[in-house]
Amino acid sequence: MKKRRIAIVAGGDSSELPVSLKSSEGIYSFMDKSRYELFVVIVQKDNWRVMLGDDSFTPVNRHDFSFDLEGKTCKFDFAYITIHGTPGENGVLQGYFDLIGLPYSSCGVLASALTFNKFVCNQFLKSFGVRIADSLLLRSGQIISETDVIDKIGLPCFIKPNAGGSSFGVSKVKTPEDIQPAIARAFKESSEVLVEALVSGTEVTCGCYKTKDKSVVFPITEVVTHNEFFDFDAKYNGQVDEITPARIDSDLSDRVQKITSAIYDIIGCSGIIRADYIITENKVINLIEVNTTPGMTATSFIPQQVRAAGLDIKDVMTDIIENKFQ
Repeated sequence: MKKRRIAIVAGGDSSELPVSLKSSEGIYSFMDKSRYELFVVIVQKDNWRVMLGDDSFTPVNRHDFSFDLEGKTCKFDFAYITIHGTPGENGVLQGYFDLIGLPYSSCGVLASALTFNKFVCNQFLKSFGVRIADSLLLRSGQIISETDVIDKIGLPCFIKPNAGGSSFGVSKVKTPEDIQPAIARAFKESSEVLVEALVSGTEVTCGCYKTKDKSVVFPITEVVTHNEFFDFDAKYNGQVDEITPARIDSDLSDRVQKITSAIYDIIGCSGIIRADYIITENKVINLIEVNTTPGMTATSFIPQQVRAAGLDIKDVMTDIIENKFQ
């Protein structure tokens, strides 16, 4: 059987570039190399290049996403997108692949664009009965007074980039004098800023993927940060306890999984997603955000949940790829 040629597309134009490159290493290690010919493709602004085995690079022809190898023009059969941030998480790269007819792993243009905009996505899901925290949106050039933040949202609150991830530019604000610096910090990462009420409780996250013939919702992970909140150091420098399955009762776990599956269908997702929640003391499940390009290092949430489900991550990767050819 001829191997399918797979592009593991990493890089991007945001602060999450190093995280994306780590995810590409994880995905490369997970995939079935007896079945697929794998190449890591780095996409950064005008510099698109394929990483070769000798640590050299060859450029990508952006007209058709092809590249030259040993004097031959090679084309990909499939793109596994693992860019966290623009252009791989917001629908831009998805639109390009749609134009050239290349199947890819993640959600389509609309679902990617929707989920990348935290405020719009959460307000959309709220209309379907999903519980979310109170929030307000600031666009570039807009200002808000400390009094308005306190009156409309309250303190403590979170101030974060509306489009972005890995907790870059996120602040937990406790005092009025910290509001404006936190807004300025978030605007450095995004042209829109989200001011969101604090919801206290147990933080959990749940992954899910669906194909034409199966629906898989993974066991839930409980996130216990050692820091003020689940910030960059907690996510990537080990300052957190990640407990899979989460220490919640089976009824509550079932509800989280059902909400995650419903969100997948409401948005019209494809590939693997991960939804993050806060569960309050009275067992109300509040959505934080939906991530359609979750981290895929060996220690990331999704691989942990796959193992806890008794599945092989190699088989999950194969499911996602082959689903596009059925």
